[in-house]
Amino acid sequence: MSNTTTLKPDASASGTFTLGGDLTVRRLGFGAMRITGKGIWGEPKDMDGAKRLLRRVVELGIDFIDTADSYGPEVSERLIAEALYPYPKGLVIATKGGLTRSGPDQWSPNGRPEYLRKCVEQSLLRLRLDHIDLYQLHRFDSKVPAEDSLGVLKDLQDAGKIRHIGLSEVSVAEIKRAKNTVSIVSVQNLYNLGDRKYDDVVDYCEKHRLGFIPWFPVAAGELARPGGPLDAAAKRHGATVSQLALAWLLHRSPVVLPIPGTSSIAHLEENTAAASLQLEAGEWKEIEKALK
Repeated sequence: MSNTTTLKPDASASGTFTLGGDLTVRRLGFGAMRITGKGIWGEPKDMDGAKRLLRRVVELGIDFIDTADSYGPEVSERLIAEALYPYPKGLVIATKGGLTRSGPDQWSPNGRPEYLRKCVEQSLLRLRLDHIDLYQLHRFDSKVPAEDSLGVLKDLQDAGKIRHIGLSEVSVAEIKRAKNTVSIVSVQNLYNLGDRKYDDVVDYCEKHRLGFIPWFPVAAGELARPGGPLDAAAKRHGATVSQLALAWLLHRSPVVLPIPGTSSIAHLEENTAAASLQLEAGEWKEIEKALK
């Protein structure tokens, strides 16, 4: 059996996935939303601590960092550059655009082409990059045709400012529609043990070799209750329920790329150690029975 003293925080244990046929990353990444202030608004309470956390991310072998211009807004992207530039070879920074902020926990879609063009240009400046490896449309805007929003990203891709394009919070039908305008390599949706609304999207991504990036990955809801199946399995392996939830995502499909986020180095190390957590096939079956 595994236990917490033998689970080492090493992202390389999660294996790799290749986005778009040419961009290989370790499957366990880092979501940089939580390094901002409360409500994903403003500066973090501990600026130096946030930068130390980002440097520790890289030390643990994580080479895929997911952020967005709306985190802060602008704060997360700027801190990533301040902490990590010049970037280590192989580090992939994915960012997103298409949401505006009016205050803490307030988010509004804006998919106008001129706005998205500005988003990309400003993300390049903040991140100190000449191109963005993975640029994701944060949300479709109901007031703007999807083809218009995606069309400007295709133009920027053709200009060499974007390498690959991804989507966020979309259905299978929306992915298919988007693919009529631009090549899509990834999808980022809310998904975890306790919320499997997008099971069909995961299956579609696996069939078509698209990366599936689950946000809010460690939530497990009622399944994590004391004495429940997750709690029992975690105790057997000397792990936490959160680690088990991340390990399940890695088990769920080879295209899944979890990006747990945190503002704590200790929590970061605990999350990364989940990459080394191994359960027998029968144990996963028992857990998955409880999901139904």
